[in-house]
Amino acid sequence: MQFEGRRRLSRMLDLTPLIDVVFLLLIFFMLTSHFVREESIKVDLPVAQSGVPDDMEYVQVVLDAQGRILLRDHFIDMSELGVRLQEELARQPEKVVRIRGDKAVTLGLAVGVLDAARQAGAEGVDIVTVEQ
Repeated sequence: MQFEGRRRLSRMLDLTPLIDVVFLLLIFFMLTSHFVREESIKVDLPVAQSGVPDDMEYVQVVLDAQGRILLRDHFIDMSELGVRLQEELARQPEKVVRIRGDKAVTLGLAVGVLDAARQAGAEGVDIVTVEQ
């Protein structure tokens, strides 16, 4: 009777399944990160009965309850808003500015932003509201 010799076991682990799982997780997080939208500051939007949602590209100006102006995740002063809006509108195919303002914002601040947007060359200015 003849016995087979002892087989040598491979000392290297097969990392292929681990690499596959890591790449699948990477793809999953890359795809889902585009659907998550975080607001920089909390804004309590006013309520409106009418409105039409759309997916057009636009420049967004956020006004918070303390009267601060946020453009591209940076707080700016009213004095520099016009120049910054001109720069942003130059990069956009559609010259539309959207204002997301807290319902506690004063009318004077909102009118100042509307005026700055028109002077910067905006063809349209929208005010974002929550549909009731």
